[in-house]
Amino acid sequence: MTHNHLIEPSELQAKLGDNNLIIVDLCNEALYRQKHVPGAIHLSGNHLVAGAPPVPGACPSLDQLQQVINYLGIDGSKPVILYDDEGGGWAGRLAWTLDLLGLSNWRYLNGGIVPWIKEGYEHESTINQPNSIDSEVNFAKPQARIDQEQIINLLGESNFAVWDARSPAEYSGDMVRAARGGHIPGAINLEWTQLMDQNKHLRIREDAQEILDSHGLTREKHIATHCQSHHRSSFTYMVGRILGYDNIRGYDGSWAEWGNQQQTPIDLGF
Repeated sequence: MTHNHLIEPSELQAKLGDNNLIIVDLCNEALYRQKHVPGAIHLSGNHLVAGAPPVPGACPSLDQLQQVINYLGIDGSKPVILYDDEGGGWAGRLAWTLDLLGLSNWRYLNGGIVPWIKEGYEHESTINQPNSIDSEVNFAKPQARIDQEQIINLLGESNFAVWDARSPAEYSGDMVRAARGGHIPGAINLEWTQLMDQNKHLRIREDAQEILDSHGLTREKHIATHCQSHHRSSFTYMVGRILGYDNIRGYDGSWAEWGNQQQTPIDLGF
């Protein structure tokens, strides 16, 4: 796959040492301290979410995000490489956040740290410090995000689809993780891990586009993607962006918001 927002380990290896590159490691901190891509800065994913119940995955305040972006030194001019150790959830969350802020010069290290380590690329244990900056950010691209009211207004539109990235049990309502279980009416269930290739160290599957098309999640549709906390669906958002979906939006309220309200429409079963 050759995509603007994707980079293979071999390509990144060739760019190591480029001072214009910002590499952000969103792995478990213990793993970062043992081994990471040379030059990578560690960021805990907790800095990218509001963290407050009942919707812990909600987008944080602009102030909080500005601190994170300035800390990392991201200004939109330098390319940013993102990766994690779980197939793309936290990397996707940063990708979505950067899009929201209009800082779309990012690429996902395909598969994250897993192929990097397993395929023998060089790593280090040095704790790297970022080249922090002082700049103002704003929600320059608010259309990367969708809220509950917007989704309700779009339900039933033929060119609108909800991509539910949760497990089938959560989708059907058999597993309940909020006051109410089930799914948004008409939502299409495609669990996030279905797009990771277990035989290629968690890289995005080569046939990802075919899988999306077969589920009716086609490129010309306006798509809202969600899970429980917009973690798994940050990955599905990122996959959409890598595949060139311009009309995909992340619902950061996700099921934690939708399922904990009494007035939201909900369907059960498949």
